[in-house]
Amino acid sequence: MKEKLSFSSYAAIGVMLFALFFGAGNLIFPAQLGQSAGASLWPAVIGFLITGVGLPLLGILAMSFSGSKDLQELGGRVSPGYGIFFTVLLYLTIGPFFAAPRTGTVAFDVGVSPFISEGFHQTGLLIFTIIFFSASLLFSLNPAKIVQNVGKILAPALVVLLVVLLLTAIFNPMGEIQPATEAYHTGAFVQGFLEGYNTMDALASLVFGIIVIKAIQAMGVTSKSGILKSTAKAGIVAITLLGAIYVGIAYLGATSVEILGVAPTGGAVLSGAVSHYFGTIGSMLLAVMIILACLTTSIGLTISCAEYFHSLLPKFSYKSLVIFFSTITFVIANFGLANIITFSIPVLMFLYPLAIVLMLLAFLSPLFNHSQVVYVATIAVTFIISLFDGLKVFCDLLGIEYFGWMAAVVNFYDQVLPLYNQGLGWLLPALIVIIITGVITRIQEFSTVKVN
Repeated sequence: MKEKLSFSSYAAIGVMLFALFFGAGNLIFPAQLGQSAGASLWPAVIGFLITGVGLPLLGILAMSFSGSKDLQELGGRVSPGYGIFFTVLLYLTIGPFFAAPRTGTVAFDVGVSPFISEGFHQTGLLIFTIIFFSASLLFSLNPAKIVQNVGKILAPALVVLLVVLLLTAIFNPMGEIQPATEAYHTGAFVQGFLEGYNTMDALASLVFGIIVIKAIQAMGVTSKSGILKSTAKAGIVAITLLGAIYVGIAYLGATSVEILGVAPTGGAVLSGAVSHYFGTIGSMLLAVMIILACLTTSIGLTISCAEYFHSLLPKFSYKSLVIFFSTITFVIANFGLANIITFSIPVLMFLYPLAIVLMLLAFLSPLFNHSQVVYVATIAVTFIISLFDGLKVFCDLLGIEYFGWMAAVVNFYDQVLPLYNQGLGWLLPALIVIIITGVITRIQEFSTVKVN
């Protein structure tokens, strides 16, 4: 039985994992962060890297360490119903509600909008998304190796183009780094930490983890310790590549404001930078590659969602689910990239703490002998706090006052929970509950053993 793989095997799995995480949509967030953070770039980038690459690695390792066959089984440690609830919400978030529509809008913003007049944007988005998601639908109905092969070619090609762009920006910056915007003046690290939620990679890692584990097992490593070590090494390869690209794009964004101004989304920053350095031909090359890369991502997300929901609800055929999810994705895409990003924030503020706590519980589980009480209590506390975080952000986005019953709870949290205003009010209570319930569980087990 093999306990470890060769370096080339680790590298191959790491690059595969990088390609899974490396959606063209992710490129827009560090660009936007760089523009907003300005002179506070580096603390903001560190915060972004923790949630943008650190948590995805933690998610991959949590799935490997837990030994669960899938996310639903891991979530089922709280209760079978919660396992289904959490998995369904996660798939809808990284699928038809936010991440999948984002593929079409990013492809349009970066690849098409620079070439059309501003007054035609909404109509152009409608026409483009009809074509884009029709193609995604057709390929999703008939999954073919051609899509995987195109993805294998596109990812390296897009990385090469990005490296050329980023090296050019480093050695020949567009301009001086400008002062930070108001949000990044004092809390740049926390703001960057929360901005990293937008990549959704930590959520996706709980699904991708199984793909990595199966790839490692297929290479002959079957022991739990061997799989965990191999997963860690492959994961480090993936996040190193991803992190380097994020840092470069954030720097590009920070040096672009003087020339490009503050763009509404990171897509405009990328297209503007390519046009600045490489002219129309560079913009056209980036457009083709981004559109195709986003298309392969859209197909992958649609297939994954349809397969999961078909396994959950067998009476609905795979074909009908593909059509259903493609239709929802198309409709949401036409609200535009800025709106999709904005309205995903309340959901992510609710979902991310639950995902992070589930990862922590997966690692700590042996210490309290996998007691369901610890899982239930910790998730319950996190759920209550993060639910109000999501509602609070939702009300702030719409510019409406908090509901009466909600205002009292938010004021209470604000007064008693450390880091609540920074969106991290759930962290300390979750850790305290894990410690208290974990200790109680061990004492009860010890007492039971002593009596027997």
